[in-house]
Amino acid sequence: MDKYDKLNDTFDVEPISSEIEKVDVKKQIDKYKSSAEDIKKDYEYTRGNLYSIIEKGQEAINGILEIAQESEMPRAYEVAGQLIKNVSDATDKLLDLQKKLKDVNEEENKGPTSVTNNALFVGSTADLQKMLKKANKDINT
Repeated sequence: MDKYDKLNDTFDVEPISSEIEKVDVKKQIDKYKSSAEDIKKDYEYTRGNLYSIIEKGQEAINGILEIAQESEMPRAYEVAGQLIKNVSDATDKLLDLQKKLKDVNEEENKGPTSVTNNALFVGSTADLQKMLKKANKDINT
């Protein structure tokens, strides 16, 4: 019989299990490592896709510009302009990807950003006044 059974009966509450849930630290570390590896794999995959899109876009731009120059049709130049815009957007996304990866890595390595040092005087007001008078004399001399 537990020493708290009488209290539990008096207050009409269910006893709390005293067993502590064990946490498998190794699983937590492996989970973190796998998420870091997933981020790296996703970054490399996305980066490769963006490079491919940019290269194919540049080939398409070269082709459409030749067609536009030969045909001298306004629609061909319009399509060329849209392709140029899409390729430039893809290059911007590549730079954004770099920035996002850097932000993710900084969050992992981030520690406390600021340290606050609070000075505290412990003593009576008479002690404080004596100390202030002494400091004032030292400054004046």
